[in-house]
Amino acid sequence: MPSATAPVRIGYCLSLTGPLAGNSRSARLAHDIWREDVNRRGGLLGRPVEFACYDDQGEASRVPGLYKRLIDEDKVDLVIGGYGTNTILAAMSVIIERQRFFVGLMGLGVNNALAYPNYFAMISTGPDPNAALTEGFFALAAEQAPRPTTVALLSADAEFSKNPILGAKANAEKYGFKIFHEATYPLATENFEPIIDAVAASNCDLLFLCSYLNDSIGLVRAIHAHPFRPKMVGASMIGPQNTAVKVALGPLLNGFVNYEYWVPVPTMMFSGIQEFLDAYQARAVNTGADLLGHYMAPLAYAQMQVVTQAVEATGGFDDADLAAYTRDTVFETVMGAVRFGMNGEWQEPRVLQVQFQGITGNEIEQFRSGSRQIVVSPPGLASGALRFPYADALSAQ
Repeated sequence: MPSATAPVRIGYCLSLTGPLAGNSRSARLAHDIWREDVNRRGGLLGRPVEFACYDDQGEASRVPGLYKRLIDEDKVDLVIGGYGTNTILAAMSVIIERQRFFVGLMGLGVNNALAYPNYFAMISTGPDPNAALTEGFFALAAEQAPRPTTVALLSADAEFSKNPILGAKANAEKYGFKIFHEATYPLATENFEPIIDAVAASNCDLLFLCSYLNDSIGLVRAIHAHPFRPKMVGASMIGPQNTAVKVALGPLLNGFVNYEYWVPVPTMMFSGIQEFLDAYQARAVNTGADLLGHYMAPLAYAQMQVVTQAVEATGGFDDADLAAYTRDTVFETVMGAVRFGMNGEWQEPRVLQVQFQGITGNEIEQFRSGSRQIVVSPPGLASGALRFPYADALSAQ
């Protein structure tokens, strides 16, 4: 048994190298700020907190072994999920076998098929995560005049894109859009011109994109340079949320509509968020983490706030007790009030669709506020109006 003053050890893995490194480093920095904050207040149950964090290098095959090491050799008090669907899903076999309490970070639909009762998702996609990620894109399109009727689905040929494409197909059917074109491309693609040529040949009204960091940059550049102008474009791109991608693309992003979980607009300024981001941004320089931290950092800090509140309320580290408490509690976090529901997802979705508007040049400061990322969905969180169609949004730069 640990002594009353022995550190509380929390174990997990993150992709600190490899293609997910930028986002993972943002999560790591947010976790470190949480650890310092909680230790400053006396730790968890009077004990200081420390992390055991291993680099999974973005390879899902490494993850189960790392969690076994954390549990069996390091004997950590708690485990948490790292970043992203692929690595969280890879951890679940070990988590279920050992019946551990597990809060994952940005896993999309990880528990849909498993239905493990001690899993909780720190992602605001709600009980139907596949559809919720991009429903706002289709709902907005259905409200426009003249109403679009057709859509092309273009995605990277990778594991992460499967669930968003399933959601896109469900939303297309729900809102009455016909799928005129569907294609995938290798993640290593560098020349997107022939891919956009094929999309243009379909003359689709909507262009749904499910892309990752480097290919998001390539797609935006190719679409901007191409004469084809769909009515709306974007929806499920991983990349434009990141400061480095915003700065690299600058005004080429104008008119794109894409999902977000948090942006600095008045409707999203929850208690503690500004103080946290001030601390994060002061330390992000030279860490390899996203300099503004708007995408990853608030959710990572909120992940640890859930753990804090559950431990303090139950008075210990019993996995069953922590899970039972978490299932029945509303948590106050920097992401606002969070209540978990079916399969450990948020009971209510809170996914944003934003449109990039008015970007000039490539300076980072214009992205610090929400003035260049206008929340256009859902209506209750909107900070401005959609510019439609895409060609008009471009001309309104």
